[in-house]
Amino acid sequence: MFVVTGGAGFIGSNIVAALEERREAPIVVCDRLRAADKWRNLAKRELADIVPPEKLLAFVEDHASRIDAIIHMGAISSTIERDADLIVSTNFRLSLDLWRLCTRHALRLIYASSAATYGDGGQGFVDDATPEALASLRPLNPYGWSKHLFDRRVARIVAAGKPAPPQWAGLKFFNVYGPNEYHKGSMTSVVSKIFPDIKAGREVRLFKSHHPDYPDGGQLRDFVWIEDCVEVVLWLLRSPEVSGLFNFGTGKARSFADLARAAFDALGHEPRITYVPMPEEIRDRYQYFTEADTRHLRAAGFDRPFTGLETGVADYVTRFLDNADPYR
Repeated sequence: MFVVTGGAGFIGSNIVAALEERREAPIVVCDRLRAADKWRNLAKRELADIVPPEKLLAFVEDHASRIDAIIHMGAISSTIERDADLIVSTNFRLSLDLWRLCTRHALRLIYASSAATYGDGGQGFVDDATPEALASLRPLNPYGWSKHLFDRRVARIVAAGKPAPPQWAGLKFFNVYGPNEYHKGSMTSVVSKIFPDIKAGREVRLFKSHHPDYPDGGQLRDFVWIEDCVEVVLWLLRSPEVSGLFNFGTGKARSFADLARAAFDALGHEPRITYVPMPEEIRDRYQYFTEADTRHLRAAGFDRPFTGLETGVADYVTRFLDNADPYR
């Protein structure tokens, strides 16, 4: 049995789809669906159960002997959420409780960290998991800090030689895009946001640059196609000897203008991009560059090529966004 927390969410539901395709074991999703269309992320899947988060720990206790691995993608992932108590309860405390359960029952644990733990990137983007290296990072929002808090706790446990799950892996996801992100509202990827305008023949608006080293639309991100994220999770499940904290990005930063042009190309439209001023309230904390250092992941044995930006965007647009049913 695989337990996927956040299994109705963006990354989680894509992992659930891939696990179901392989039909290796029953799949249990832990998530809240609420009243919106989030349920549609799971509508095509065959599931053994859907467990609400408040009942997750009891479920794991009761079914530990049947669980192959817990894939912990559940979190409050909004970078603009300001209820820090709620974020800590969801992103830190539950993760720590799962770590302890997995340790006690010898269950494998794969969990989502985030590139948001790197803050403004001033300390670089190297996934050094030593307590000393992690202590130097300064996340910029409560979400990034909560993920960082758990990474630091795990690092201290491991460094002290205390008991740990038989396999544990934290994944610092960079800018992921792909199907089943539609419930995220303002937090969806830029591809998803600009698609309706491109489809309707309208121009796309991107932020102007307020940094002398970057042109308008030249702000750089490590954009990651969701299928690559799924593949690294499947690889970890096939590689129980691999544990650690890993960056997950392509290792090649691309500009927002590149991303927009790729979306226009996918629909066969000439690019029409205009640049608008960045809101003043975010200018002083805006990241102009993120790029995953992938050497640690490669050294651990993940050798699958990453999907290029143009290929991934074309796949997303043609297979999902430009279809009546955009869900995986």
